[in-house]
Amino acid sequence: MAQINKLGVIGAGQMGNGIAHVAALAGLDVVLNDVTSDRLKSGMATINGNLTRQVAKKVISEEARGDALKRISLTDSLDGLADCDLVIETAIEKEDVKRKIFHDLCAVLKPEAIIASNTSSISITRLAACTDRPERFIGIHFMNPVPLMELVELIRGIATDDSTFEAAKEFVGRLGKQVAVSEDFPAFIVNRILLPMINEAIYTLYEGVGNVEAIDAAMKLGAHHPMGPLELADFIGLDTCLSIMQVLHEGLADSKYRPCPLLVKYVEAGWLGRKSQRGFYDYRGPKPVPTR
Repeated sequence: MAQINKLGVIGAGQMGNGIAHVAALAGLDVVLNDVTSDRLKSGMATINGNLTRQVAKKVISEEARGDALKRISLTDSLDGLADCDLVIETAIEKEDVKRKIFHDLCAVLKPEAIIASNTSSISITRLAACTDRPERFIGIHFMNPVPLMELVELIRGIATDDSTFEAAKEFVGRLGKQVAVSEDFPAFIVNRILLPMINEAIYTLYEGVGNVEAIDAAMKLGAHHPMGPLELADFIGLDTCLSIMQVLHEGLADSKYRPCPLLVKYVEAGWLGRKSQRGFYDYRGPKPVPTR
């Protein structure tokens, strides 16, 4: 079984900086990659802020925070990942973008290294096929926000070998996370269940059954969900929600997965949720205000 001591993370956004955070806290050396220094600086600022909050809540010590930050190095080139034992890609949920990353990564990565995707819906078998090591390719899908969520889905492609699976499972355990093993079907387990529920909530809004506040309150108070489905959609990113629903609709050819036209309209408007300051809520003021 491959020993994972040095981790590469492609993408310093919400998922990437969260994975770097928990890996560094677990004692791994981490190389965080993104295309610009500004994105890397922003990712590190988020990591430092989240670690500082953990210190304030007495979850970790100040010494642990400092040690974790020292374990993270930054690179704006894939060449900086050349000696990593495992590289996890956390790019946008677009297959063509991911395939290009893997093509370029394989050219610099050492032959024995494992490649993983944090994709929340795209076929691991198909992504693996565009690399030079499909047997050392696996899906490692973290939940958001990574430092708080206990679950990681592991998804084997058709070619993923046992040693890769066992190394990935050991890596996830080292981070203090729990594994759920999913077959390589569109959206895997969590999003196969969660995203159609969110999509149905958007249909409920679209058809005028309830407004944003009523729908979210109904699910929080009536089903004890910690966040309403529309609030959760904004947190995930409406573009990501749409991408996952498109993968489900195309991959399973079932009309029940058809993305709600209102979701499509919001994404076309650039109203992507929290990250763009507008979605089903407007976040530009002192408190979120429903947009419908």
